[in-house]
Amino acid sequence: MEPRVRLNPMTDTPASDIATLSYEQARDELVAVVSRLEQGGSTLEESLRLWERGEELASRCEEWLLGARKRLEAARAGADPEEES
Repeated sequence: MEPRVRLNPMTDTPASDIATLSYEQARDELVAVVSRLEQGGSTLEESLRLWERGEELASRCEEWLLGARKRLEAARAGADPEEES
C-alpha cells in the first residue's frame, strides 16, 4: 500500500510541510480552514481533513507564539535566547 499524499484541503494540492510555514502563513491558512468548516456543505471526509489540517496549523501557530514568548522573556532578563536553548 502506497503512502497517501497529504493534500492541502483548501486547494487539493500537496500540503506544504507545516514546519516550514511562518506564523502568518499558518495563521492565514488556519483562518481559511475554519471559515470553510463554518460554511458547511463539505463531505464528512473533507471535513475531517480540514479539521486535521486545522489542528496541525494551530499547533504550528502555538509553537511560534511559545518561541516568541521565550525570546521576550530572555530579552527582559537580559539573556541571549540562543544560550538558553
